[in-house]
Amino acid sequence: MDAELFPRERTEVAPGAVHVPDWLDADGQRELLAACRRWARPPAGLRTVRTPGGGTMTARQVCLGWHWYPYAYARTAVDGDGAPVKPFPAWLGELGRRAVDTALGEHGGEPYPYDIALINFYDGDARMGMHRDGDEQTDAPVVSLSLGDTCVFRFGNTETRARPYTDVELRSGDLFVFGGPSRFAHHGVPRVHPGTAPPGLGLSGRLNVTLRVSGL
Repeated sequence: MDAELFPRERTEVAPGAVHVPDWLDADGQRELLAACRRWARPPAGLRTVRTPGGGTMTARQVCLGWHWYPYAYARTAVDGDGAPVKPFPAWLGELGRRAVDTALGEHGGEPYPYDIALINFYDGDARMGMHRDGDEQTDAPVVSLSLGDTCVFRFGNTETRARPYTDVELRSGDLFVFGGPSRFAHHGVPRVHPGTAPPGLGLSGRLNVTLRVSGL
């Protein structure tokens, strides 16, 4: 919203898990969206992820740096067209480090070498079940950037997919970082609110850009 009675403020949702509203300004959102549209094109473009049990994820995905598939990483789109994964740009890694500095303090302890981006596209019916980001060989903080429609982001605990958890409203331009004791917490997206993207952005749906350090 353009004007609110109480402006949204930086919030520590759990130890090491921080929500920073409006971190990307309008220009930054448009630039990141333009890049996502380039990355989503074939080869190794946007795909539907199939789970080992034969199901499919409702959010579609494209990867940079390393290609994630359940539950490993590869250098090619092994569950897509088989093409080499698109490179991870240096500027995106710098964006990730700035995000950690903002959320957790100077480098969150060190200047992490981000080398993976998972970009998920949600239409109005898409969801993401509770899961942990545990396929990396490092505990570096995860950086999450939101573009487009507002969503409910459910941030839970490290032991179970069930309660306790906290629901956070993530809007276009918001930053969420989780590291330290919250690095392997379960999290998911139970709901997207269609039609809530900023009118000037030119996006119908939600994009989530998640940056990780592979340790590979």
